Amino acid sequence: MIKWIGGATAVAALALGGATLASGMLADQPDETVSLEEAIPVDADAIGGQADPEFISEPVVQPIPDPKPEPKPEAKPEPKDEKFVIKRILPIDGPIKYGEWHWDDKGIPKGPLVMTVDLDARVISVFQGGYEIGAAAVLLGTDKHPTPLGTFPIRYKMRHNVSEKYNNAPMPYSMFLTSDGIALHGSQVENGYASHGCVGMPDDFAAKVFAIARKGDKVIITKGKRIGMGDAII
Repeated sequence: MIKWIGGATAVAALALGGATLASGMLADQPDETVSLEEAIPVDADAIGGQADPEFISEPVVQPIPDPKPEPKPEAKPEPKDEKFVIKRILPIDGPIKYGEWHWDDKGIPKGPLVMTVDLDARVISVFQGGYEIGAAAVLLGTDKHPTPLGTFPIRYKMRHNVSEKYNNAPMPYSMFLTSDGIALHGSQVENGYASHGCVGMPDDFAAKVFAIARKGDKVIITKGKRIGMGDAII
């Protein structure tokens, strides 16, 4: 019969004896399988008064780093609407002078009509399906009555029109852009003249525009913006 020694003394003895002590204890009990925990009595006082403690190892929880976010694909530019990409510029030598205009729509396929007006260049350009078919010098408004910037659809048309607001001034081939009377129309385009905010075009040129323009066609009025071959008009 083994005389047990308790507490820390038993643990020390086991540490000194190693496997020899444990195997000797097990040899005295040939008829019963004994675990190492059963072979060594536990001193309750040495473990804080628990007679039958359960030794549970606490798992070490390591934070799992968030996976690196996948790089976002580069935003692709929106494809250009080919109907509004400039495919031709009229071959005009030098700046357009007052009263001068150009028109060439021969062989041009059908397409949406868009007009651009630049306040700095004082020029209107007419594009059909991306092909420039007309260009002319224009009259514009003054600081007191400026021509507005922006994109305007043609609201309605009047072939014979006079200005009730400005002493019945003739405004043939009027194509109105705003509710307060800003329009494209025929005019005497000469140096030294100005409009009250409208875009005045030579009469013969205005007649050609009036013949093909429809309600809803867009007129884009800018200041100093330059566009060229391959650029989108809108």
